[in-house]
Amino acid sequence: MSLLASNSSFYATFKSLGALYAFIFFGLFLDSYIIVNLTENAQLFANISMLTGFAITFWQVNSRVREQMIYAVLIAIVGEYLFSIVLGMYTYRLGNVPHYVPPGHALVYVGVLYFSKASSIIKNRKKIEKFFTIFIIIYATAFLIFTNDVFGFVMTAATLLILRNKPRERLFYLTMYITVAYLEIIGTNYLCWKWPSTAWGVFDFLPSFNPPSGISFFYFGLDLGTLWLYKKRHKLAWLRMKNIRKIRFNNSISSN
Repeated sequence: MSLLASNSSFYATFKSLGALYAFIFFGLFLDSYIIVNLTENAQLFANISMLTGFAITFWQVNSRVREQMIYAVLIAIVGEYLFSIVLGMYTYRLGNVPHYVPPGHALVYVGVLYFSKASSIIKNRKKIEKFFTIFIIIYATAFLIFTNDVFGFVMTAATLLILRNKPRERLFYLTMYITVAYLEIIGTNYLCWKWPSTAWGVFDFLPSFNPPSGISFFYFGLDLGTLWLYKKRHKLAWLRMKNIRKIRFNNSISSN
């Protein structure tokens, strides 16, 4: 059964986000403090796991998504070294950028993309967007109240304000927010990386938690960069696809 053409929302979610979340949980576990207490090669095991998962996914998706996966990896390499090594926005366990991280960004991108493009999900788009929005507001507010996560709350508010005027992209980015929140909670609790107590460890007026709730705001740059590079290489094909997506989106709105 095709994930995108499936009539079951449960099946589409299980095959996209379910598989992604399970892989995140297992992959980061290999670089966790638990495995570190057993072996010095924890990060190597995580790298091998990621390479395997990336290769399997790369083989299964179509050529367009494969190309976007490559762009996502390249942008992630630049972004990770900029934000982690140069700016010190967060710090990985060994003070490096683990090799599994850039391809991990690509897998997150693919998992969220396939979920948001599945026909069964699109049919229930408005309900899912409403549920995700309410969940995100409660999540960020709880972090603000109980952990003084001002930085995360500000980024969450900025994300939701921007998405108010982005109806076509809203489902994708709301899903990305929740996925990144899950990833960050797993990674920080496994002690794979950590965030400072203030934004960038510099801005004292923006207290932060480990992890900040709305950190997906910075992941959006990777998503936009990936699409921008693809559009630049395939201008005519992108224009045709954009027109088709516009027609489908308008039809979905009218049917609702």
